[in-house]
Amino acid sequence: MNDLQLFSGNKVMLQSKKCRETICIVHADNTCPNDRIRMNRVVRNNLRVRSSDIVSIQGLQDVQFCKRIYVLPIDDTVQGITGNLLKAYLEPYFAEADRLVHEGDVFIVHAAMHAIEFKVIETKPSPYCIVTSRTIIRCGSDPIKREEEEVSLNEIGYDDIGGVRKQLVQIKEMVELPLKHPQLFKTIGVKPLRNILLYGPTGHSLIARAVANEIGAFFFLINGLEIVSKSAGESESNLRKTFEEAEKNSPAIIFIDKLDAIAPKREKTHGEVERPIVSQLLTLIDGLKQRSNVIVMAATRQRNLIDPAVRHFGCFDREIDIGIPNAVDRLEILRIHTKNMKLDGDVNLEQISNETHGYVGADLASLCSEAALQQIREKKHVIDLEEHTIDAEVLNSLVITQENFRFALNQSNAPALREIAVEVPTTTWEDIGCSDHVKRQLQQLVEYPFQHPEKFLEFGTTPSRGVFLYGPPGCGKTLLAKAIANECQANFISINVLELLSIWTGEPEANVRDVFDKARQAAPCILFLDELDLIAHDESGRYGGDAAHRVANQILIEMDGMSAKKNVFIIGATIGWDIIHPIFFKTGRFDHLIIIPLPDEQSRLTIFRVCLKNSPIAEDVDFHYLVNKTNKFTGSDC
Repeated sequence: MNDLQLFSGNKVMLQSKKCRETICIVHADNTCPNDRIRMNRVVRNNLRVRSSDIVSIQGLQDVQFCKRIYVLPIDDTVQGITGNLLKAYLEPYFAEADRLVHEGDVFIVHAAMHAIEFKVIETKPSPYCIVTSRTIIRCGSDPIKREEEEVSLNEIGYDDIGGVRKQLVQIKEMVELPLKHPQLFKTIGVKPLRNILLYGPTGHSLIARAVANEIGAFFFLINGLEIVSKSAGESESNLRKTFEEAEKNSPAIIFIDKLDAIAPKREKTHGEVERPIVSQLLTLIDGLKQRSNVIVMAATRQRNLIDPAVRHFGCFDREIDIGIPNAVDRLEILRIHTKNMKLDGDVNLEQISNETHGYVGADLASLCSEAALQQIREKKHVIDLEEHTIDAEVLNSLVITQENFRFALNQSNAPALREIAVEVPTTTWEDIGCSDHVKRQLQQLVEYPFQHPEKFLEFGTTPSRGVFLYGPPGCGKTLLAKAIANECQANFISINVLELLSIWTGEPEANVRDVFDKARQAAPCILFLDELDLIAHDESGRYGGDAAHRVANQILIEMDGMSAKKNVFIIGATIGWDIIHPIFFKTGRFDHLIIIPLPDEQSRLTIFRVCLKNSPIAEDVDFHYLVNKTNKFTGSDC
């Protein structure tokens, strides 16, 4: 207090990171650390802050007396109460002492064995003042619904979003700095980068709302699917109205969800409505004045679906990937979603985060809800559904356990990765007949870079990105790829090249890009390309014509553009390396070959034991006899 030159009884303005304000009277507390302040629950709720949040304090010299104040009660606090709220509660409350009030604040009045919450709707002067016994007090008769107040109370902020720390740093640079400190850019003589395109599975609108709430900006939502109407001219009019409203209410953020519906690639345009909308959107964005304090943010699942005209510099200046979170990010998201949940001591969020490869924030929220629902199901036998109330003892017994999360995990999968099957395989080395030499080679090529990337940086080398497994069909190339993925605890994507050529028609290059994008999002990930010789053959044209060449070229382009930091390893499978075009063996592509030979005696013995471990076996069955009789058999033959 000495540093701020404040004394007990002084009036101060408190402001949160989300630009929420309230006014209070300070009192000295010698037990409170110098870098901390104590505030009651009402003040915390008015500021939208929690314990350990940062708030700013500013002394107020002259706070005017209030001439008029208008308040409304919160509905669930006045249920069953009859009589005049003004006479019974408000007038005595303000007659007791002079009260500091701020528009938007909620205060509690205790009287007649009741606690009623009121919200300050309007004051004169605005936005804060001192209510005295001479103030004219008006109380509305239409209470505010608790749900509406809770929505306001629980506005999303940066602390409510997990797994996107790096992306938030970029977004804050582009949004907060131009809106809060435009003089920085004016001083150095450059225009700030203003508009942002977010791409990736989910979480875009949550981020945009959080940014708007944190900086106190108005938020305008444009849904791409809704705004594209059949009526020519109506869509452009809707866009113009939104941009006009945003400029009137600046600072503001315009968020365009599903931008690909408004501005699809030209070859994907089916009607005559889309093109004028694109032109109108470009005109409106270009027409935003630098001093208008309006930022445009847009979102799409895949940026390659967007018209290139919209992606040029000056329209959307930065493209930010909101990818699928990794294990650390998932743990952060889980902690946010479970902060108000009643968890048992055995719940291990770190273990859950490690087992939810490919899950995004919405998936993890659904997982937590399913776990809570499972706990309720388990207690259903002691809950009397006919009663209006549930016994307090039953409510106290509701505790979400690790087993509830285990059940939820078994019931769910990650929708963000559902289009292309992504899994963490359960196959282990013990499940396959594999020579130690092959196992050691795969560990050196795949596992070591995943688990010890710092060693490669230390020695200034780049780890391999791909390997060819070659050998007769049925020798376990797919199982080997799954086993090494299991050992690395990496996601596993298996694609048969025939699928690229036959099922996914239309744009083979785009399909390959989607597969590699999914692998990057699911990193650490092993991408297994089976029967790659069908397109990597010296004469691949005879298998798929031009499409085969295009798929092969796109695979090579994706591999060349794959950074070692992406934690994606590609395993190709073929029956023979000598039929593969030499261009695939260039350094940085498939620069290693591992032969997967026919299983030897020990491998065949392992295969027999694994295949028959769950089958009833007669005592006279001799595995060694079977091994001797199956020379030159493949694993699938055994």
